[in-house]
Amino acid sequence: MKKLALAVSLALSFGIAQAQDKTIKISGFGAKTGPVRSFGVNSEAAMLAAADVINKAGGVKLADGSKAKIAVDFYDDACNAEQGISVVRRIAGTDALVAIGPTCSNVAEPLFGILQKKVGDASDSGLQFPVFTDVAIKVGLAKISEWAFRNVPNEMTMYSSVFYWLHKTRPELKTVYGGVEEDFAHSRATWHVVMKDRAQANDFKVVGESKWLLADTNFATQVREMKKANADIIAISAHPFSMCGALKEMQRQGVKPKVLVGLTSSSSLETLQGCAKQAQGMIIPTSFAPVNKDGKFAAQTTAKFKGAADLHSMAAWENMFILKDVMESEKITGKDVQGDRRKIREGLAKLKQTKGLMGVTKRTEDREADKPYLFVQAKGNEWVVLHDPL
Repeated sequence: MKKLALAVSLALSFGIAQAQDKTIKISGFGAKTGPVRSFGVNSEAAMLAAADVINKAGGVKLADGSKAKIAVDFYDDACNAEQGISVVRRIAGTDALVAIGPTCSNVAEPLFGILQKKVGDASDSGLQFPVFTDVAIKVGLAKISEWAFRNVPNEMTMYSSVFYWLHKTRPELKTVYGGVEEDFAHSRATWHVVMKDRAQANDFKVVGESKWLLADTNFATQVREMKKANADIIAISAHPFSMCGALKEMQRQGVKPKVLVGLTSSSSLETLQGCAKQAQGMIIPTSFAPVNKDGKFAAQTTAKFKGAADLHSMAAWENMFILKDVMESEKITGKDVQGDRRKIREGLAKLKQTKGLMGVTKRTEDREADKPYLFVQAKGNEWVVLHDPL
């Protein structure tokens, strides 16, 4: 009897250990090398931090009532479209149930194009794998595939609000000049499609634009053009590396606009590390600032994993918790990889709203997000809240 009891005890212990060892995989991907590598580094840190919080709270409840821990891996696509497509094909060949990424819009756009366009279309051999984007922000990309979802802010809404607010509060401002990082999909689209349009819609006269490349280090000619235009507002649609180069050249040439407006992605620690002095007073709309308990906790926890909190990395944090809720509500099994992927896709598609770090995010029919946002301003070595338009 003692031997039987021991055998039963060992069997039960083994079963419990097996249950405790269950894992489900979420893969991340983005730029961890190149000029925008900090975005991938920060997203990975946020994913790891969020997984740690979820796992310490017990993990994800599966369809059979057992719990599984989340395992995270992260791939570098170097902000290169071909590498990004290759990475997602590789992820889809693993047991990962969903991917979070990419960093760059010039990766997201062609990548979404290799996914099945319409779910259930037998004539479409595209990849049937859910991708939930945290960073790539170019307007309207999720409509490319029903397997694509994004948790990025709506820049058209945010910059419309910025220029409306400037028009109402600073009536002496009349003209806008643009500086644009022309070879980067996000910054190019944000200037040509969003900033310029929204400035004109709010009665500002756009008096010109200067163009440069992401890796440029000489901005003398472009800044001379800015200086000649003598605009009241200079709107710089560029990421931290080239934006800091342009701002330093503006300082050298004595270009001092009444207002500086920056790109959403540049409301980051990287900007303050690279050119805090030159960025002083710059106004940027952002969908994250550590203004409440949840935001501060997420930022502090991500820092423990060597990442900085900004609108991009905190979207990755939010995505992890959204996916946990979806996996539980859709009752994934943790056994049927393709079946669970389909359940996650269906669950994401059903969402009408999600809980974010700054409040409730509304989900649109085309799988995009309508996120709360603030205006922040560079002051000293910090981004401080300037205005809450909502």
